[in-house]
Amino acid sequence: MVLTTWQVLASGPLLTPDERLSRALVRTVPDAVTERLSDLGNVQVAVPVLVLATAYSVRRSRSWAPAVTAGLAMALVPAVIVPLKEWTARPGPLEPWAAGYYPSGHTATSAVAYIGAALLIGPFTRRPWPMASALALTGATAAGLILRGWHWPLDVLASCFLCTPLLLAVAHAVRRTDAPVGGQGLPRT
Repeated sequence: MVLTTWQVLASGPLLTPDERLSRALVRTVPDAVTERLSDLGNVQVAVPVLVLATAYSVRRSRSWAPAVTAGLAMALVPAVIVPLKEWTARPGPLEPWAAGYYPSGHTATSAVAYIGAALLIGPFTRRPWPMASALALTGATAAGLILRGWHWPLDVLASCFLCTPLLLAVAHAVRRTDAPVGGQGLPRT
């Protein structure tokens, strides 16, 4: 995250390949498709998924710690993203006169909501589909934002870096919870 932010602020060498990649990809897929993919990162779409997963997690585990950690992680997304957008004032791929595109708030929202939800319900399903679905939804959001021209690839990558510590905190809270699953508790690590 520090490297990508430095590149944006200092107009570093990573911006040239970032801009070339964006120019090669923008509008290669119909806007109707990329807009729908981008919408997966809207607060109105992603946050309810996390809310449902937190409710399910609390009900099944009788522990609030993972749910509260996931909620705090989501609350930190705008608290961190908005000041970074204002500080970097990076223009958009299709709107060079506008600023505030770095990092991608939609990518961060989708990552924390979908991956956070998968972390919360994963111990109860004991199957790979929650995380696979979360990664697919987050990847679809990121792809839609880049292909539509709403974000540079580096904006999306930076959001993924930014969300990693938030999601690690959620994973840690889930691992530490002694939640009953089929009469057995989750192992403590």
